[in-house]
Amino acid sequence: MSKVTEQIKIPIADEMKLFEKRFYESMKSKVPLLDRITQFIVRRKGKQMRPMFVFLTAKLTGNVTDKTYRAASLIELIHTATLVHDDVVDESYMRRGFFSINALWKNKIAVLVGDYLLSKSVLLATDNQDFDLLSIISRTIREMSEGELLQLEKSRKLDITEEVYFEIIRQKTAVLISACCESGARSTYASDENSEKLRLFGEYTGIAFQIKDDLFDYTSTNLIGKPVGIDIQERKMTLPLIYVLNNASKENKKWLINSIKNHNKDKKRVAEIIKFVKENGGINYTIDKMNEYKQKALDILVNFPKNENRDSLELMLKYVIERKH
Repeated sequence: MSKVTEQIKIPIADEMKLFEKRFYESMKSKVPLLDRITQFIVRRKGKQMRPMFVFLTAKLTGNVTDKTYRAASLIELIHTATLVHDDVVDESYMRRGFFSINALWKNKIAVLVGDYLLSKSVLLATDNQDFDLLSIISRTIREMSEGELLQLEKSRKLDITEEVYFEIIRQKTAVLISACCESGARSTYASDENSEKLRLFGEYTGIAFQIKDDLFDYTSTNLIGKPVGIDIQERKMTLPLIYVLNNASKENKKWLINSIKNHNKDKKRVAEIIKFVKENGGINYTIDKMNEYKQKALDILVNFPKNENRDSLELMLKYVIERKH
């Protein structure tokens, strides 16, 4: 994404440089072990898409303030905490090509670090009396937890409907991007109407982002961070599979459910499921849905003045559905 990132960042390049410094300061602690771990986190930062959403939506609705930097830090603290906790839950020992925190410092420390980062996000809001931001992040943390638990529950029963799937991805992924966009607007004291519009823009963008992620499970590329078929192996019911299950004959549906329940670790059977999904319209249907959400997000953006910040948000949306990993 490097070239695209640089292009997206043009209107907010100065803000992103200053943000990196402020984000590190927001994680500082008097405990040497914690400081070592937070330095490790900062050095291995990802694309920083979420702070980019905060600054771009802030500049779309007004001028960047100190509150904007706090909003970006809050979001990144929550995002980092969830990644740390996810690695423990998933027993994953690699993150972005490096060892994960639980691999280097074990699960107990990783869980405590995740808790510490969440507490820092709350304190950053309360210490500065940013109660509107506190409300946004509290709602976000609650919804992300609910989404994860709902997915775990449904993976046991394999009774997920398309409606439930969209609720899971809204809570698991989209709610954090919608929080970025709403908090960016709130940090410039934008109207309730514009803040809500940008919250919805973030939600639709986040849903498109997660649908794209779910499509990777059915592609043959190995550029992404997970092997092909990993969702099936973990009994995660995503849209391509849900669509073909809903439209399969009784016999095929029985074979699919049996395969996912009892043969999800069998590479040959997983490959057969992927082939069946591709041949029965699961991929095309999912791509159409992803494009629907992309269009819904674009329809919101046209309500705002056309400038370089809006252009960058449109480019970000384009990247979300065209990325290769």
